[in-house]
This record gives sequence, structure tokens and C-alpha cells, in this order.
Amino acid sequence: MAASETGRAPLLEIADLSVNYGGIHALEELSLVVHAGEVVTLIGANGAGKSTTLRSISRLLPVRRGRIVYGGQEIGRLRPDEVVRRGIAQVPEGRRMLARQSVLDNLLLGAYTRSDSGEIQADVEQQFQRFPVLAQRRRQLAGTLSGGEQQMLAIARALMSRPRLLLLDEPSLGLAPLVVRAIFGTIRELHAAGVTILLVEQNAHAALQIADRGYVLEAGRLAMSGPAASLLSDDRVRRAYLG
Repeated sequence: MAASETGRAPLLEIADLSVNYGGIHALEELSLVVHAGEVVTLIGANGAGKSTTLRSISRLLPVRRGRIVYGGQEIGRLRPDEVVRRGIAQVPEGRRMLARQSVLDNLLLGAYTRSDSGEIQADVEQQFQRFPVLAQRRRQLAGTLSGGEQQMLAIARALMSRPRLLLLDEPSLGLAPLVVRAIFGTIRELHAAGVTILLVEQNAHAALQIADRGYVLEAGRLAMSGPAASLLSDDRVRRAYLG
């Protein structure tokens, strides 16, 4: 596996990844790395391949060609549940709650790969401390929550698996500006706590403000990459994605 310029091996390395989706070449020879403790963001227009990248890592889409290496091991042929057991959790676009189950039941679902019941209960309480509104609604059906509350629950549910790598797919989608600020505040807190995050986000400006590094995708291919601050100040990025 390739090491970075700092000499550290990446936590996640994607090499020459190509994926077909619905008969379309959704990704073509994409390569990227994510190091432990980083927030790395993928930006680009709709259909650029950002969500496809996350779904490929989670093994929800088959890989046509290329390698996905996590923690030094190839995971490109694993089942989705095996990927979760290895320490990767995804917060999907659109939240995807169990609408007729309670907030608490949805949280417990996030720990389905675990058997340490005592620590699971401690982690539930930790998520309730992180998101107090969920504690107030612990017995409420998830389908009756607001969009922002559902996004908080989706993040908390993913964290219940104690992931080493958290994949966030469009966490601000469809949310009011005040709620978006709260969600990005949570991402900052997770970053400060050492959680490694690969973030897909249409709000490129907000994403680059909290990320360490970024990758720009265009039509399934890597167009640019670099430190987030450099991409924020790049004229091409500003014209295309920052308004």
C-alpha cells in the first residue's frame, strides 16, 4: 500500500476504482486516500460519482475494477455487514429510518454487529448526551421526527457501531440553515474527538470549511484534489461549486 508524504499508511485507500451503476460508468479509475483522524470531503455536481464512491466502500455496489483497501486489507469483495464489522459505518443520503420503530430501537439497530450489551447501553446514553433532543424523544416513532432530528438519529445510529471510518452522504440535504449549522457543528465535534470521516456534501463551501482535504469529482473521474483551504481559494473550484 502506498504511504503518504508523511510516511503514514492510509486508513482507507481506493486505487483505480471503476463502478457501473444502472448501465452507466459511474466511476472511472478513481484513486483517493483517507488517513486516520482526517475529515476528507468529496465535492462535485449531481451525478459526479460521490455517493457511488461511498456505496462502493460500503459494498452496496459491485466494483468493476480497482481496489478498496481499509486498514491494510482489501475489502472490495466483502459483504456489507462484514464491512461494518471491520469498522466502517455509513450515514446514507435521505437518512433511511425505520419509521415505525422508536428512536431507541433505531439506535440499537446501529449496534447489531455488537454483543457487548453493557457497553451498548453506555453508548446509547452517550448518543443521547450528544443529541439531547433524541433523549427527549427516545420512545417516539422515528418517522414522526423532523428532518433535522432524523439526520441526528442517522448519525447517532451509525456511531453505535463504534466505527473507525464514518461515511456521511449529504448530511445537510433538505434541512433548514439553522439545522445545517447544528449538523456541521456535530461533524466538527466528531473530528475533534478523532473520528475519521469521508464526507459527501452538495454544500461545497461548508464541506471544505470543516475538511482537512478534498477531492473534486467530475463525471465519475477525479478532477482535482488538495488541502481544503487550497480548494476553497482555487478559482476553478470557486466558479464551479462555490457560487
